[in-house]
Amino acid sequence: MVLRKMIRGQSAVELALGLPFLVLLLVVVGDFARAFYIAMGVASAARAGVQYGAQSYVKAVDNPGMIQAADNDGQNISGLSVTPTHFCMCDGDQCTPAQSSSCIIPCDAPPASCTEPKVFVQVTTSATFSTLIKYPGVPSIIPLQSIAVLQAQKGAS
Repeated sequence: MVLRKMIRGQSAVELALGLPFLVLLLVVVGDFARAFYIAMGVASAARAGVQYGAQSYVKAVDNPGMIQAADNDGQNISGLSVTPTHFCMCDGDQCTPAQSSSCIIPCDAPPASCTEPKVFVQVTTSATFSTLIKYPGVPSIIPLQSIAVLQAQKGAS
């Protein structure tokens, strides 16, 4: 009879010893899931802003419109910062937007050798993520940033 009572208590002791570890593991997984969710939201907001600006040459210079599009997409992200820009590249250059700024030309006064400049839109979004608890070796504040670049389409609207 005494042996049976001891066996029943063993499960309760195992639960008491293992439960704090399981709760901590759940908090860590949830915290990093939140970080990835915010990072995806920051990237999605950058894409939304650049997609708005790439619709036409007129919208490529509409910075408030690009900011509004990015803010609308990332409205659940607190402290979202949006920075839209546009730049031009010569049609004949063998450059990509990811290369150095030596390929970028002024949009309002392209060189004579450039017959038709390409207009590009770039939206940079950033936010900071704060962890729930301090983890050893991991900063408690994580800066998140995303940059999206698209070529603007010809058109007036």
